[in-house]
Amino acid sequence: MVHGDPMITFGRFFLIALGFSFVYFGARDILEPLIMIPMGLGMATVNAAVLFLTANTMGTIFVDPMVSDTAQLMDILQIDWLQPIYTFTFSNGLIACLVFMGIGVITDVGYLMMKPFTSMFIAIFAELGSVATLPIAVKMGLTPQEAAAIAIVGGADGPMVLFTSLMLAKHLFVPITIVAYLYLSLTYAVYPYMIRLLVPTKLRGIKMDLKGIPKITPGEKMAFATITCVILSLLFPVAAPLFLSFFVGVVIKESGVTRFVEFMENTVLYGSTFFLGLLLGVLCEANTIFNPKVWILLFLGSLALLLSGIGGIIGGYIMYFLTRGKYNPAVGIAGVSCVPTTAKVVQKEVRLVNKHAMILPFAMGANVCGVITTAILAAIYVTLLR
Repeated sequence: MVHGDPMITFGRFFLIALGFSFVYFGARDILEPLIMIPMGLGMATVNAAVLFLTANTMGTIFVDPMVSDTAQLMDILQIDWLQPIYTFTFSNGLIACLVFMGIGVITDVGYLMMKPFTSMFIAIFAELGSVATLPIAVKMGLTPQEAAAIAIVGGADGPMVLFTSLMLAKHLFVPITIVAYLYLSLTYAVYPYMIRLLVPTKLRGIKMDLKGIPKITPGEKMAFATITCVILSLLFPVAAPLFLSFFVGVVIKESGVTRFVEFMENTVLYGSTFFLGLLLGVLCEANTIFNPKVWILLFLGSLALLLSGIGGIIGGYIMYFLTRGKYNPAVGIAGVSCVPTTAKVVQKEVRLVNKHAMILPFAMGANVCGVITTAILAAIYVTLLR
């Protein structure tokens, strides 16, 4: 017999089915497999495991999100093997730094350096959701701190969302982070249709000129990463750990220290991404997800990403007119910093119209710049509202 609130019981069945669907769509590469496969399996497993437990149980058999007395969890079932990983890497934001370090080592800042002002211009417009969602969230009853934490989802940068929610709304950082990663994976599925809807076929096929692109040496990239990291840390000290994590990855990549590169790219990035997905999955228990405030967060998270995508394309159109038709406006959506997903989405959509069009360097420049602008905006929010 299933115990507890019927709504929670229904929610657990629903989340089991949703978990199965995440695994399926991740395996089919419709959603981001690195996050969705472990997250979906964890979500299905944890809701099945607590199905016969009372609906008001704090925490789950895997992890207690509020880090209460773990002896209470041991009384439920003598397995809390994910608790140390959660406590020492997730609840303090360390996992965000580890993921950022891995992202840095697979990121080529040369794309940003070849067209810095254009990339920054696009990235700023692509923060529309991160800015516009904040006052909307406040109007819907959230505190300014809670509103900022969910608004930063518009930057499409999962580690940054985790960091901001921990700093400003720790009581909501579990559902906010879950919402963020659910929606970030959906950029795979939704943004292509947004590009097709907002950018006519003729404009999507614009072939951008690659002849004038300068060649950036590894030494120049290392100097850029080092100087930028120091300046950003000076201006926005609250986000210095994230800046350091990202740019140390960039420097290691360009230094050519193969063993460090392999360690960060494989062990650090893929290891932290796997456990991030698994922990998000086991945190998706019905008690957490079916909190009424979570539905508001779901709406605001989707709104933030929608507005950011629109903002990026608006920036793309402005560049199109400024360059007299030489800039492909679809590139604008790459300013939403889900590295490298949005850049790859843009390139794929452009190639469907014009197989000879190569816009990936420009898209990656906006993509990388989007990481930096999202970090800056998160630091501003934390500094002003904490």
